[in-house]
Amino acid sequence: MIYELTLDLLPGQERDDKLIQELILRNLAGGGTHVASSKITAVICKKKSVDARHGQVKLHLRYAVYIDELPPVEGDFSPKWKQAKNNKTVIIIGAGPAGLFAALQLLEDGIKPVIIERGPETAERKIDIAESSRTGSVGLDSNYCFGEGGAGTFSDGKLYTRSHKRGNIGRILSIFNYHGANPNILTDAHPHIGTDKLPAIINNIKKTILSFGGEIHFNTRCTELIIEKGAIKGVITVSSLQEKVSETFLGKAVVLATGHSAIDIYHMVADACSKNGIPVSRALVAKPFAMGLRVEHPRVLIDDIQYHGSERDKIFPAAEYRLTTQVDNRGVYSFCMCPGGLVVPSATAPTQIVVNGMSPS
Repeated sequence: MIYELTLDLLPGQERDDKLIQELILRNLAGGGTHVASSKITAVICKKKSVDARHGQVKLHLRYAVYIDELPPVEGDFSPKWKQAKNNKTVIIIGAGPAGLFAALQLLEDGIKPVIIERGPETAERKIDIAESSRTGSVGLDSNYCFGEGGAGTFSDGKLYTRSHKRGNIGRILSIFNYHGANPNILTDAHPHIGTDKLPAIINNIKKTILSFGGEIHFNTRCTELIIEKGAIKGVITVSSLQEKVSETFLGKAVVLATGHSAIDIYHMVADACSKNGIPVSRALVAKPFAMGLRVEHPRVLIDDIQYHGSERDKIFPAAEYRLTTQVDNRGVYSFCMCPGGLVVPSATAPTQIVVNGMSPS
């Protein structure tokens, strides 16, 4: 039998196994379930959050309590990827988070993903990004946005959403954990992988895709869609290193997982529609525009405000906050906070001034 219950604890109490067991027994008894401690076979923390709203910092922990039965040995996740078949191929443009997870999804059905990525692998990206940070130069195809893992590789790695319509979020977290992310992301209310951990995890996802028969072509830029009788049949690419080196990739479908910075892709799609008599409105739909600005606060200031002046315990992450309001019937909201992080240059062209933020685990 499995019971789920929530305990409110003071900082440090979550490390006291004896206290937690006493509170669990008391909680169960209060609900009419009386069991001996010897009957509890496992206690697993399912969710953890920090509540500092009322002056006293507390931890909310939700536990699954197993009585007279053991929890699953492999947890809730077991890979379902299959060896890809060469007669079923889908082209994916972009090796960012969307492209990599599209590839993993295709492999669950034994469909071969062929990923086309304009930027290089992570090791080379690190060199180019270091050069950019040192000199202010911008690599057109190797920067904070382009390359293995896309903007996700050197991003903050926050994995939560305010929406309740995002599908099986737990499975996504489990895939990250399977590829090396800290198990804490499975229970934290605001899962955060950390900039320092992401490159290795992205590399492991790449290895999974390749091991099941997928392909990834780095330093390869998509320049043209192959359309026959109104249907996309494949793409034409050029090498990001040698413009004259061209290659054709054919597949049952093409997934554009290019993010927002590959502006040339939108022009490519519009041109392909025009050449083939397809209304552009069928392929490209404008999204609402939101203007953003970056606000920087000292970490100690936010920690002091959110934790009410108390010294931040080592179990607490760097404090964060969210803001949402209405001004003249327009929404104003905080978007991507990087607690305890730093600002990084994210331009993809020399004429741009773009910044992003990231923070370590």
